[in-house]
Amino acid sequence: MHPMTASAHRQAWRKLAASTLRNLPRSSIRPPTAHCGLVFRRNASSSARLWSQQQKVNPAARPTKLPTSNTARRSYSSGAPPPKGNQNIKFWPFVAVIALGSGGYMLLVNRRKDMPAVPSAAGLAAPAKSTPTFSPKDVTVLFVLGGPGAGKGTQCARLVSEYGFTHLSAGDLLRAEQERPGSEFGELIKQCIKDGAIVPMEVTVQLLENAMTETIKNKHNAPKKFLIDGFPRKMDQAFKFEEVVCPARLVLFYDCPEAEMERRLMERGKTSGRADDNAESIRKRFRTFIETSMPVVDHYEKEGRVVKIDATPTPDSVFQTTRERLTKALGDKF
Repeated sequence: MHPMTASAHRQAWRKLAASTLRNLPRSSIRPPTAHCGLVFRRNASSSARLWSQQQKVNPAARPTKLPTSNTARRSYSSGAPPPKGNQNIKFWPFVAVIALGSGGYMLLVNRRKDMPAVPSAAGLAAPAKSTPTFSPKDVTVLFVLGGPGAGKGTQCARLVSEYGFTHLSAGDLLRAEQERPGSEFGELIKQCIKDGAIVPMEVTVQLLENAMTETIKNKHNAPKKFLIDGFPRKMDQAFKFEEVVCPARLVLFYDCPEAEMERRLMERGKTSGRADDNAESIRKRFRTFIETSMPVVDHYEKEGRVVKIDATPTPDSVFQTTRERLTKALGDKF
């Protein structure tokens, strides 16, 4: 007997299934949906008959209509409007308030007249001049500019020591003037610092002129050469100084990368005790210098009055370069 293949097995099972279905009665293979529908209809009819019987036994269970008394009326139904009262407006309280306010304002104005006024920059500044106070033929002025940490103070100290320059710092002059008894600018400077405002440029320029005048008066034999450190910070300061004090011979600009200046200031902050020698303040000072002081450098560079020096090397190397460049620009006896 030969073994049956898989195909032969399938055909045999199909014949057996067909023969079985032909022999079953038709009532046993009724579709399931018809059977389910019959059950549903029977259950529905039984439920209806049960509900009808309950209504006959207990008529009170039937739904009744809601009462229509006044208590069921909506609480927000509109009714007759309330009678209007006396709506006459009295104006005398408003007149009294206005009179009191006007009197108080006049009293405040009269008191302010008796208060000592803080002097303004216009009143303290020197009167307009047709010519500057000093001639560039007699007085040499060098503006010293550079970013914070570029080494301006170190190089100025070396120039003062070896060439007899007078070093003037605008910031130091403002702080000293604020504390000087009887100062004509002291109150204004204090008020500006208190309000967080910038000291007017007329005041700074006048302080620089006063310092130069005093130096020349007290040091008859001293060279009339000035290093003005950290000034001018803006173009209007530069124009004002050259208009009323003295035209600058040139700008000594110490150029240094920002990363190197930050490193120097952070190192200095370990011992300086200055509140602005921290990373956040240092970066703000960088931005201020770039936005306000670099246009001054660019302006004088177009006029050929800038001596640019790389401030990255050591202080001795930077000073050697400074001396060579100044000799070339101003001569051997600058």
